[in-house]
Amino acid sequence: MTDGDAGTTGARLDTSVAHNARVWNYWIGGRDHYEVDQRVGEHIAGMFPVIREVARADREFLARAVRYLTAEQGIRQFLDVGTGLPTVENTHEIAQRVAPESRVVYVDNDPIVLVHARSLLTSSPEGVTDYVDADVHDPDTILRRAADTLDLDQPVALMMLGIVNFVLDTDEAREIVRRLMAALPSGSHLVLTHPTTDTEVGGEGNVAAMEFWNAHATPPIIARDRAEIASFLDGLHLAEPGLVPCSQWRAEPGAAAVPQFGALAMKR
Repeated sequence: MTDGDAGTTGARLDTSVAHNARVWNYWIGGRDHYEVDQRVGEHIAGMFPVIREVARADREFLARAVRYLTAEQGIRQFLDVGTGLPTVENTHEIAQRVAPESRVVYVDNDPIVLVHARSLLTSSPEGVTDYVDADVHDPDTILRRAADTLDLDQPVALMMLGIVNFVLDTDEAREIVRRLMAALPSGSHLVLTHPTTDTEVGGEGNVAAMEFWNAHATPPIIARDRAEIASFLDGLHLAEPGLVPCSQWRAEPGAAAVPQFGALAMKR
């Protein structure tokens, strides 16, 4: 990171307000968070106790999806948008364990993520790991910067785990996903998770928890019903078992449902 990057990061970092990347890190047992993140995280966990299970399930879904893409689909390029704070079993670690030549670009715009990503997200000698400081609302910048590392004429796995829910306007969210996938060739995949309001998986608990979050933390978040989440996958071929609670996607039999859907779909 250059001195200029450090100055920009310092100017953007606000430790007085809880931030999603740091609170999520707290829920999955990480150490990269502040007292305000712990306080808000504990309050939400009190309102919605399943949130820690959601956080773990989302991370475990990531691992299963990346293993499936590398081992079974031959994917060697990953564009991970909204990566969050590095922990263990990050996308590049899983992919490069199966295929050391895998190339991974992480995208986030939280300054603390920027600092940690550039120091911790190292690559295998055969592969490449890079980080793009960009906002999900700006897909053209994401694509332009990602093209410095990825060959966008070859299949790419677009990872959008727990990020589309920070685009509050559903039409805009659909257009962002569409724009990113439109730039990728046939054989590319979209991997997505999203919190839901659907009552059959306990999604009603998301409503009050997210109201509290939006009043006390940043960025604002939204949950959507199954049909709205499915619309992000329009025109793509869903891999089995389709759009399901992320905890149950290609998981061990009997895995409990969580109020967060997950899916993997291919562009033909």
